[in-house]
Amino acid sequence: MKKPHTSSIWLPTREEGLRRLRAFLPHAGREYARLRNFDDGPSRHAHVSTLSPWIRHRQLLESEVVDAVLKRHSFQSAEKFIQEVFWRTYWKGWLELRPGIWQSYKANLEQLIDSYEHDAVLQENISQATSGETGIDCFDAWAKELIAHGYLHNHARMWFASIWIFWLGLPWQLGADFFLRNLLDGDPAVNTLSWRWVAGLQTKGKSYLARPDNIKKFTRGRFRPEYKALADVRSISGPPDPEPGRIDACTNWNRSKRTGLLLSEDDLSPNFLGLPANGFQGLAALNSSQGRSPIGVSDRVTSFAGGALGDALSRAHCNTGLSTDNILQTSSVYSLVGWAQRANIEQIVTAYAPVGPAQDALSLLERKLIPLKIDIIRVLRSSDAVAWPKATHGFFRFRRALPTLIQHHYRDMETAK
Repeated sequence: MKKPHTSSIWLPTREEGLRRLRAFLPHAGREYARLRNFDDGPSRHAHVSTLSPWIRHRQLLESEVVDAVLKRHSFQSAEKFIQEVFWRTYWKGWLELRPGIWQSYKANLEQLIDSYEHDAVLQENISQATSGETGIDCFDAWAKELIAHGYLHNHARMWFASIWIFWLGLPWQLGADFFLRNLLDGDPAVNTLSWRWVAGLQTKGKSYLARPDNIKKFTRGRFRPEYKALADVRSISGPPDPEPGRIDACTNWNRSKRTGLLLSEDDLSPNFLGLPANGFQGLAALNSSQGRSPIGVSDRVTSFAGGALGDALSRAHCNTGLSTDNILQTSSVYSLVGWAQRANIEQIVTAYAPVGPAQDALSLLERKLIPLKIDIIRVLRSSDAVAWPKATHGFFRFRRALPTLIQHHYRDMETAK
């Protein structure tokens, strides 16, 4: 069977995401379940979909990916891939119910960065790890691949995080930040909670330890690391997780007001907000990708996020026929305030942005708009409204709801353009 095309060129367009989805579909069933753990190296990820950058920005919807797979495979044969799609949904919901985990991560990261500046040993160790100069061949290769391509195979991400924490003894928060600065699919929920899971914080007392034999097997012998774990390998301790809260968001808005449509990097398929029928008076796109890290993200990440936003803005513009005077792409909340005033907008409608920099930027925008009496309406997708509240415990309990969630996805499907 012909393998799907893989490439180190990551075009930030919906069409490229659809192309990759079409190429992967024949392999999404039992072949994926059998081969998905093999990491064959940069630009050779033929056994996984590589769709995560497009799904992360919702240029491709989870619902349309699952729908396309189930039109080609039975649920039984494609269950492993479908679970991987819903892992992202689960992580998003879990953090949305416990936003304090993200705030705690950010506070700890800031403290580590401050101490890092005054700790020459930590500086040297972090520099060696992030430049791929530790002497651990697999780890160094993955560090360089991440920087060069903005992507790592999921199994390599787990190995990398485990080596960072348990072999090198480095703070997990700095490793999570290294990923967020460089991954095209860098996502606050998926990334933070995955690193916590490896460290043993997410599932208390159960850490993930990278094993040399596992690395050798699933890299087909490309790497044969020696075991260099610390003498006392234990899960990292931390405070108990907070109890899950509630998600406050609306699903509708007043369509009689002059309305502007705002896109954020978290959801670039805005048709569920009413394109083209709602007669929006302005269109804008906000790039908050630099907020993923307190020290900024790579040019590759900024470029992909900006390109994805531009692609979505162009598609939305085609559906409205608005004058370009009322269309804006920016990374500045203050520019958005000016855009709203110029277009005489009474309210801004946007897809609900989950915990992360886009949500923080929208909250700042909301505060700036209060004196101008301009409302901002954050609309939660009905599929998220159903799925996220179910992320109260572990994934295996969440997984029991998959048939229900898939059926709701079918009811919630809309044409994404």
